[in-house]
Amino acid sequence: MSNETEIRPFRVDMPDEAIADLRRRIGAARLPTKELVTDRSQGVQLATIQELARYWTTEYDWRKCEATLNALPMFTTGIDGVDVHFIHVKSRHQNALPLIITHGWPGSVIEMLGVIGPLTDPTAHGGSAEDAFDLVVPSVPGYGFSGEPAEIGWNPGRVAPAWG
Repeated sequence: MSNETEIRPFRVDMPDEAIADLRRRIGAARLPTKELVTDRSQGVQLATIQELARYWTTEYDWRKCEATLNALPMFTTGIDGVDVHFIHVKSRHQNALPLIITHGWPGSVIEMLGVIGPLTDPTAHGGSAEDAFDLVVPSVPGYGFSGEPAEIGWNPGRVAPAWG
């Protein structure tokens, strides 16, 4: 945790060993037995879980994700005693409106990557300059690259004023 409000540059640099360890742990997960129903009325279907585990252990390209994130201006700062990671992309257009967009629970800033370009540079996506935003895309405390809160209560009612 940090009490500092200084804004510090941030880069993702995941060690190869951490990625290999995550893949090993996913591969070693004890999955439930096949469900007794043919729909999702009792939870996620085993085949879906197996496919997701296979994807994360064999196909997901963490280095590509890391490069995508590192191509964006990222920072950390202390907010309410927690280190908060955020992406901050300023529009090239004059008078862009500041906007904070936040992921949900669970989630991450990765969910927001597809809207950064259209919101900060609408003219490159068929819009007009008057529609431009300067974006701040924070990672909710306890998720992504933000620090873990030391106390309960980081719900939407707490996060909103923290972002303010």
